[in-house]
Amino acid sequence: MGLNTIGRFFMPKNRIFYDLFEEVADRVLEMSKLLVTLVNETDFDKRSAHIAHIEDLEHKNDDGTHQIFTELGRNFITPFDREDIHSLASAIDDIADYIFASSKKINFYKVNPNDTGIRKLADLIAHGAAEIKVAVHGLRDMKDLRKMTEALVKVNSIENQADDVFDMSIDMLFQTENDAKEVIKKREIYQVMEIATDKCEDAANVIESIIIKYS
Repeated sequence: MGLNTIGRFFMPKNRIFYDLFEEVADRVLEMSKLLVTLVNETDFDKRSAHIAHIEDLEHKNDDGTHQIFTELGRNFITPFDREDIHSLASAIDDIADYIFASSKKINFYKVNPNDTGIRKLADLIAHGAAEIKVAVHGLRDMKDLRKMTEALVKVNSIENQADDVFDMSIDMLFQTENDAKEVIKKREIYQVMEIATDKCEDAANVIESIIIKYS
């Protein structure tokens, strides 16, 4: 049994959720940074190594999400509404899923990620994940509501920017790409990456609901 596990055994049960949420949010940010590295890497084999790392983190986040649900079943006392805990865990897990899906599709389709739309969307996903981390870490004591609220506003702005990048990328794709297969491949990649920013917004909306209820 590791020290973290031992520590959690003696920790008040309702405090465990903060640790678990912070861990999954931290891993999602790490995944998003790897995605940015991935889309700036032109070597196929090196991209594969980054994807393997992203996959490993995604599996760890699945375990973390499962642990949140397990603790939810074990504990009568929770730091905020059980429905909000479930919704936030699911929303953060969805961000991780779509980051992993984005990375897989880039290599599965053997698309060169040296593409303005792909790189801009990767940057926006990383920025969104960073703001979600700020907001999640703020849940522990809710002492800096202004900082949390600013992070949530930024997530909403990032999602709007991603919509614009998606639209412009599709428009450019149809104007410049003559290969129908490439159009289909890149459109699907744009779409999955844009959904990742939607999932950031979903998580932000849950956190906003928690702030309204408990601040």
